[in-house]
Amino acid sequence: MKLKWCKHSYFIVETGGLKIAIDPHDGGSIGLESCRVEADLVLVTHNHYDHNAIEIASGAKTIVVKWRPGIFKIGGVNVRGFKYYHDNVGGRLRGETIAYKLEAEKLKILHLGDLGHTLTDRDVEELGEIDILMIPVGGVYTINYREAWTIIRQVNPKIFIPMHYWTPKALTPLDPIDKLLNIAETPKIKIEKDPLEVDANNIPEKTTLLIMP
Repeated sequence: MKLKWCKHSYFIVETGGLKIAIDPHDGGSIGLESCRVEADLVLVTHNHYDHNAIEIASGAKTIVVKWRPGIFKIGGVNVRGFKYYHDNVGGRLRGETIAYKLEAEKLKILHLGDLGHTLTDRDVEELGEIDILMIPVGGVYTINYREAWTIIRQVNPKIFIPMHYWTPKALTPLDPIDKLLNIAETPKIKIEKDPLEVDANNIPEKTTLLIMP
């Protein structure tokens, strides 16, 4: 399995013979580089401009799934969407967001979208085992770094990858990753190049923070 982070919440996952884009942005509208790809599947967690630039990641045969809860299968990849909220007041400020769980190559990946609240014990039980967690940490519009760390300890993934935080040149007024790094009591690995290759037989036993390039 290969993972590429295109900054913000945009990931490209290559697994099960498919290329999957999650929450593509157009680059320029948020001050970042564009990351064009012709994916087999585009997953969009919610209908905000910095997450739904479908045209950046799709071609004539691309399947597009927009903020869809429930279970479905695309090729060799099992997908389940979990409905959450983009704020901590039941969606009254920013609406809903979907978290997508992907299962392929004996790995379970969870992308939490623009989650705006902490998770209950029941939420965590429904999610089940997670190997790789992609979690927003920048606050302002989503959970902040402290809330993210609480969820990480609840979910207990093998790997977690921070997303939706401020990076150089970004126009989004989010917290940088440093605040999370200061409180995360876990091994930290800075990845020097992408895509990152992950194998179910060779992932950390202890929860490890990966900082993507």
